[in-house]
Amino acid sequence: MLRIAVPNKGSLSEPAVEMLKEAGYRQRRDSRELVLPDPDNDVEFFFLRPRDIAVYVGAGTVDVGITGRDLMLDSESEAVEHLPLGFARSTFRFAGTAGEWTDVAQVGGRRVATSYPVLVRSYLRSLGIEPSGVVRLDGAVESAIKLGVADVIADVVETGTTLRAAGLEIFADPILRSEAVLVRRTGVDEPAGLDVLTRRIQGVLTAREYVLMDYDVPLALVDQAVAITPGLESPTVSPLHNRDWAAVRAMVRRDQTNRVMDSLYDIGARAILVTSIHACRL
Repeated sequence: MLRIAVPNKGSLSEPAVEMLKEAGYRQRRDSRELVLPDPDNDVEFFFLRPRDIAVYVGAGTVDVGITGRDLMLDSESEAVEHLPLGFARSTFRFAGTAGEWTDVAQVGGRRVATSYPVLVRSYLRSLGIEPSGVVRLDGAVESAIKLGVADVIADVVETGTTLRAAGLEIFADPILRSEAVLVRRTGVDEPAGLDVLTRRIQGVLTAREYVLMDYDVPLALVDQAVAITPGLESPTVSPLHNRDWAAVRAMVRRDQTNRVMDSLYDIGARAILVTSIHACRL
């Protein structure tokens, strides 16, 4: 069986489980379950701490796992990113007391507090910057400056509201843009079954990104309509009972749905219908 590590808690857990469900895999009903075999799909799930998943994958204890790109890079494990998953996106940034910091070079010779010490050291080293120390904290990093633990912090930033409430502001370029990723062990052949898992997840990602659009259009306007909805390879164009009209079906990006509908209507298309895609293989 393909052994898959899944986050057991935190912001990664629920969307990871939902994605695997959409991909057709069995998922646990009791949060206390740590191991869940899925013999119908020839896989076995292990529910682990998100921070530990890359370590287990790198050691070969499990074959693949879902974790954050930031956690993978901070683990110093033999795990490598196999596929970005499109959820749990975040930005990793430096922040300091408002009005005092403008450039990452100022971090040299200063203390940095973070939950990702390996990632921070590696980033600063790549810029030739040496802090006086990197203090690892497991949470509430934004309090480190006020409590005198550090001069500056490096943390995951979503809206920045928590930082502003603590009297801090973001400065310098992002250290990393992170999201959930599927990771596997580096330096070894891909495990059996990973190709199936990859296709299934890619199918879920595509189904989330696209919708199916159907509409009727006069034959004389088919070329104009197809230019608006080119689909992935090419749209399906079918004759209607009224021979002056054709039916068109194409995949359209979900975030462009209403704009595309407006454009089609403007050129004369009618009966424009949009359907969600449950699953697909491309």
